[in-house]
Amino acid sequence: MIYNDALNDIIENVKKTTETITDENVSKMTKIIEEVESIFIMGLGRSGLVAKAFAMRLMHLGLNVYVVGETTTPAITDKDCLIAISGSGETSYIISTTGIAKNIGSKIIAITSYPDSTLAQRSDLVLQLQGRTKIDSEPNYARRQISGLHQSLSPMGTIFEISALIFLDSIIAQMMQDLEQTEKDLKARHTVLE
Repeated sequence: MIYNDALNDIIENVKKTTETITDENVSKMTKIIEEVESIFIMGLGRSGLVAKAFAMRLMHLGLNVYVVGETTTPAITDKDCLIAISGSGETSYIISTTGIAKNIGSKIIAITSYPDSTLAQRSDLVLQLQGRTKIDSEPNYARRQISGLHQSLSPMGTIFEISALIFLDSIIAQMMQDLEQTEKDLKARHTVLE
């Protein structure tokens, strides 16, 4: 079944993608998040869903966190950080929003596949999660076959988004240790309005 091939392909690619993140960059990211007054998070589409999942976990850690675009999100200041999740690093809304935050003096953390993107260039810290590879965009079937490389079985941005979700949940695990938080502490902040 294609299902089994796709499942194995996705797992293998996510592992490769997340292995490129260095301990140094993990430490830089957690330090920024732990030192700012508030964390603002954004992404669009499926990346936006990943952003909301990470925001929820940061809230469980007891941090001040807001999702950009929600009606209850306050003004960002130079004492805050903005985490922007964009595979391409060129999404116009994310570029304009990070431009505003940069002008205010906020720290910007980019999670993207492209370290040379506009988003990456204006960020204080870039965490690269390689989504589709260059060969995946090679339109010439014969050239792909001759090279022995084949397209991923995962649809569109799946590898980037799943890798971002796994990476950010791993950041939460690191921050639980840094902030001496237990799962019991997180559970105490979990919604009861269900």
